[in-house]
Amino acid sequence: MQRDLVSTIIPVYNRASMLREAVDSVLAQTYRPIEIIIVDDGSTDDTSRVADELSNDFTRVIHQTNGGAGAAREAGRRAARGEFIQHLDSDDLLLPRKFEQQVGGLGANPECGASYGWTRFRHSDGSVEPKPWKRSGEAIETMFPAMLQSRWWDTPTPLYRRAVIDRAGAWLSLRVEEDWEYDARIAALGVKLHYLADWVCEVRRHDTHLSGGADAWHDRAVAHEAIYSSARRANLSPDSPEMRHFAREIFLLARQCGAAGLADDSQRLFTLARRAAASYDSQTQFRLYASIARVIGWRAAGRLSALIDKVRA
Repeated sequence: MQRDLVSTIIPVYNRASMLREAVDSVLAQTYRPIEIIIVDDGSTDDTSRVADELSNDFTRVIHQTNGGAGAAREAGRRAARGEFIQHLDSDDLLLPRKFEQQVGGLGANPECGASYGWTRFRHSDGSVEPKPWKRSGEAIETMFPAMLQSRWWDTPTPLYRRAVIDRAGAWLSLRVEEDWEYDARIAALGVKLHYLADWVCEVRRHDTHLSGGADAWHDRAVAHEAIYSSARRANLSPDSPEMRHFAREIFLLARQCGAAGLADDSQRLFTLARRAAASYDSQTQFRLYASIARVIGWRAAGRLSALIDKVRA
């Protein structure tokens, strides 16, 4: 580990033009020292060439066979040398004083393991939300329990101490929701947060979608199981609003996995949701769904549930 160094890990797949902008936003930081680790996750367009062109004294490039975002982030984690770790998706941007302000905030607050600030959200038409995105404009002392109800910041929002990342360990090889699972794992460590009341990054919505199909549903199932395990390690009460919300989300995902034809994932998530739920009303609903699934099967039960939801909508 190199003291004071900020390592920025950028996984990328088939996103050449946006990659340039992401890297430029790191190089524009008012803080030094920095390093950038680009992980080309088996791109099939000219992204690999562009990544190599961006290699310089600050930037290293890792090429690997396509394995998804989780595997790419893990390759970057293993290669990072910094005392601080910044994760950046290849379609997002850091604002120039992010490192300067957040490293300073962590230096002034040695009890904190991560620093976060305001996230700007830009729509695909170029318009920008006037207020901080999600809950990045709120001062929150720890990631849990709020992180269980939703991922209340975005990937580039926090800056982590390397020691926190080392404690969290390796990323799971997931293609979706790998970032929420990792945040929940860090949250279970009880990490205290430094809050910066200023803009630190920009996330951008666009029309490119990189994940989908049955594999994505399976990865979401694995991620939710791991998030629940993190919540249990953090001793979150099953009666808390956040845990009740997450139990309902697991139940919904169980039905969605069934509709996608993933019977094993559906049944496993259903059992988990039932364990996580504490209210009698939920248990009544679970008993009814279990009875239906036993008769017509988990796939058919999920598809029936999706049809009912569609009619209600």
